[in-house]
Amino acid sequence: MPAARVLRPAFARLRFLRSFWRRWFLWVLLAILVLALLVTVVWLAGRHEVEQTQTVLDRDTADAVADLRDGLQRNVQTLRASLAGGVDREQWEGRASALLRDHREWLRLEWRDPALRPLAAVDSPYRRKVFGDNERGPEQIDVEQACSTARKLGSAAYSPSHYVASVQGSGGLEVLELCVPVEGGGYLVAAYSLRDTLTELLAPMLSRGQEVAFTESDGTRLVAIGAPRRIGTRVFTSQQLIDLPGVTLMLRVDGWRAVPDLFPNMLTALVTAISIALVSVLVLLARDTRRRLRAERDLGDALAFRKAMEDSVITGLRARDLQGRITYVNPAFCEMVGFSAEELMRSDVEVPYWPTELAHEYQRRQAVRLAGATPPREGFESVFMRKDGSRFPVLIFEAPLINAQGSQSGWMSAFIDISEQRRVEELSRASQERLQASARLATVGEMASLLSHELTQPLAAIASYASGSLNLLGTDGPPQDGDRQEVAMAVRRIAEQADRAGQVIRSVHDFVRRRDRTRESVTPQALVDAVLPLVRLQARKLGVRVELALDDNLPAVVCDRTLVEQVLLNLARNGMQAMDMPELSERVLRLRVVRASGSPGPDARRWLEFSVADLGCGISDEVASRLFTPFFTTRPDGMGLGLSLCRTVVEQHGGVLMHEPQRPRGTIFRFTLATAS
Repeated sequence: MPAARVLRPAFARLRFLRSFWRRWFLWVLLAILVLALLVTVVWLAGRHEVEQTQTVLDRDTADAVADLRDGLQRNVQTLRASLAGGVDREQWEGRASALLRDHREWLRLEWRDPALRPLAAVDSPYRRKVFGDNERGPEQIDVEQACSTARKLGSAAYSPSHYVASVQGSGGLEVLELCVPVEGGGYLVAAYSLRDTLTELLAPMLSRGQEVAFTESDGTRLVAIGAPRRIGTRVFTSQQLIDLPGVTLMLRVDGWRAVPDLFPNMLTALVTAISIALVSVLVLLARDTRRRLRAERDLGDALAFRKAMEDSVITGLRARDLQGRITYVNPAFCEMVGFSAEELMRSDVEVPYWPTELAHEYQRRQAVRLAGATPPREGFESVFMRKDGSRFPVLIFEAPLINAQGSQSGWMSAFIDISEQRRVEELSRASQERLQASARLATVGEMASLLSHELTQPLAAIASYASGSLNLLGTDGPPQDGDRQEVAMAVRRIAEQADRAGQVIRSVHDFVRRRDRTRESVTPQALVDAVLPLVRLQARKLGVRVELALDDNLPAVVCDRTLVEQVLLNLARNGMQAMDMPELSERVLRLRVVRASGSPGPDARRWLEFSVADLGCGISDEVASRLFTPFFTTRPDGMGLGLSLCRTVVEQHGGVLMHEPQRPRGTIFRFTLATAS
């Protein structure tokens, strides 16, 4: 018993120590596991980051190699194009100088004959001269090697990289020779600066924070650009092979990345982070509640603002669901059609603002829209009916309604009442027609003075021949055969002169009375022939010679015949009046119709060009700036509407009216019209 009583405390202390060491061991084990887990996570994260960095660097290097190959290939095509068109030496030197200004990577461009003797050479303007002229002969080994390879391959080839000391005696460059065979024999040789090639042909972002270099296959560095390595950074390297005809280079890209620092006490950091995370969650929940209340308040304000805005606009708005039922209308739409929102949104009533005679068409259009057809972005016109039965035109814009989940829930339509716009357009059209009529009446007024001059001669001839005939018929005795012939000739002359006077009157009559305002297909010859009698009427009075020049097989044009004839007549009259000066001995008016230059391909729209040229005094710069201004004129008796209306007519037909000086004297007016085919 005493022995047991003595040993019991010893066993208790042993159990306590065993339990203590067991708990300590478990804590240590847990700490080791957590630490190992954290270290593993950090190591894996760092490894992943390193792999990601290396992957990005490899991808950037591969893209850089592709860009470099593309740039070199484009340069080869550019060099070949410099000899296009059979240029001589001076022309090629000019082209080569322009190419060197655009390509800083080139040090020198040479044109050599089949024996590699230089025919012409141009140096880059961006650096001091690198090559001496006596060094670039046919025996130069690098050029001969590149051109020999190019001759074997039948395409462009490169020489190995070589160092060239500057002729100025300060430093030198790593140079790569490119030889391009050309048709007809000979070669084009371009000397590349490897450093400038990296600078010009690679993206600037590649060399920012990295070092980019050309190296030999054995790793010998040739040239390098970019940022130097910073202290405390880790180096990432990627290399890509650049296999060019005749030479093989390596593109090496070195990237720098800072070495990450670890928190000194990871366990403390983890516990602190968890505590901060718990507090942050409570703070975030409180902020989220306040944010939700604020969002609800803002949403209510936004809805009130949108409601006020929709109620204030004059554009009608209407929303429909996917079944075609009206779900929303704004006050402007209700005011537009005269129905209340309740009447419009009743699902058991047919749409009340559809005109009865157009209901079937509207139903068909609605069925197409509800089937998912996309409406035109520019909108379309339609006709609606008010509650009182009156019709009015509207312009409709439709767009799909997309809900918060991204799916379509219906259609939103905007309506604009264009009744006032149609009225204004009608007033504008009537005003334009009145201006046209005024211009035509002004033209007819000027023609009236010409008619008196033009009809005097045929009427005088008719009177003379009639008097002679009466005299012959009034002689005593039977008429002789010679008298009959003279009377017959006089009667024929009377008929000819009467027909001439009638033609003059009919030409003016047709010009004044023509009212056909529809566009039709008309040949250029018919347009010119219609105004030619009136043009020649004024030309005879002013002593002007009229010349016509129409190309063969001209197609017809689609136009308003009356308006285009008036344009031709106005331009012709202006040209003849510009030559009505005593000091002008040569007065020639040229009317010409040709195919417009620069016409598109056979499937595109083609144009004809009408031109009216005179030998007058020309148009000054001051007058040219106001030439097409309505009511501006340089003639004391002019109205100032002719050229303004001419430009309006031509632009309404899709063409353009322009003018330019004629050498050595005069002015040319041109306008274009679209052909019928």
